[in-house]
Amino acid sequence: MREDGPLTTRPGPEEAAFEAGLRPTTLEEFIGQDELKERLSILIEAARGRGEPLDHVLFSGPPGLGKTTLAAILADGMGAQLRATSGPVLERAGDLAAILSNLQAGDVMFIDEVHRLPRAVEEILYTAMEDFQLDIVIGKGAGANSIRLGLPPFTLIGATTRVGRVSAPLRDRFGYLARIDYYRPQELETIVGRSARILGIAIDDPGRRAIAQRSRGTPRIANRLLRRVRDFAE
Repeated sequence: MREDGPLTTRPGPEEAAFEAGLRPTTLEEFIGQDELKERLSILIEAARGRGEPLDHVLFSGPPGLGKTTLAAILADGMGAQLRATSGPVLERAGDLAAILSNLQAGDVMFIDEVHRLPRAVEEILYTAMEDFQLDIVIGKGAGANSIRLGLPPFTLIGATTRVGRVSAPLRDRFGYLARIDYYRPQELETIVGRSARILGIAIDDPGRRAIAQRSRGTPRIANRLLRRVRDFAE
């Protein structure tokens, strides 16, 4: 059952578009998660220094904390194209194979809700992530043939709200596992202030503090409450 109150963390289509306009585009603009940002910066610098794609990354944590935003920032930091999809959308192995076969060297593929990948789809990722190879089965039964195609080097970034449901074989193929935690009230106040400036909303310190205290440590909820305040004020 979907919640429709202001404290649900699941965005609808309209809110997703609203969020997109507020998302930071660099690690410097991203507020909070300081230790994680430092490590991601090191990963980017090391990969660029080697002239190689970024290692595969798995982001885990509650919804609304910035997993998708960080994936886009990593792609931008590598000067790469971001190809985004989600686990529930990839119903058949052919769906994933079609995306993988169209990747360019250095591309970043982002799979949201990666824990919801069907097993047959997930298994294709094993050789793709490890060896940059794509195994395609043509035909059925005794007459089936397997063809292995080479893939350009790419980075897979997965995001999950339930890391315990990511299978061990898939989890072990990510080079870096990052947990995103809830934000401190002071960080949320800063996020609210930044969003207010982007939206052209005048808000004082008590107003920022009130929104931050009601946001359950989640920037998505903070921005949603700010939007509600703006609508009420207008």
